Amino acid sequence: MTIEKTFPPHGRLMTKLTALGPYLRQPLSSEGHFFFDCLSSCVSAKKAPEEREFWGWWFIIEANEQGFEYHYGFGRYNDAGEWVADPVPAKHEKAVQQTLEDFYPKLEGLLQDEFELTLSPSKVLKEPELGSAA
Repeated sequence: MTIEKTFPPHGRLMTKLTALGPYLRQPLSSEGHFFFDCLSSCVSAKKAPEEREFWGWWFIIEANEQGFEYHYGFGRYNDAGEWVADPVPAKHEKAVQQTLEDFYPKLEGLLQDEFELTLSPSKVLKEPELGSAA
């Protein structure tokens, strides 16, 4: 027997997810689908601010019967405001990885503690699973 979770209203979820920090992209989120990202490391600070690109990650959660499934990727946030799945250079890898490792437990804790919802890897996840201790 499968027990479906009762989801809080979308507006309440948006409020709580926004409080996690500067990660949630509200215009790219919708009912049952939330888009987060982080501009972790500047590609070149020599460019004008409006032309700067960043290395970072994006993280998507989508509702399922028990809570949410996630998938994410790493790459470059270009000057057009779009994510490109480029390999992160070695000198930026630690900063990018650290921001994702800081974000994930906050999100997982919020979903579990506040709403009793799970956060599990999606079938489309290509990167390593998060939160599993090695």
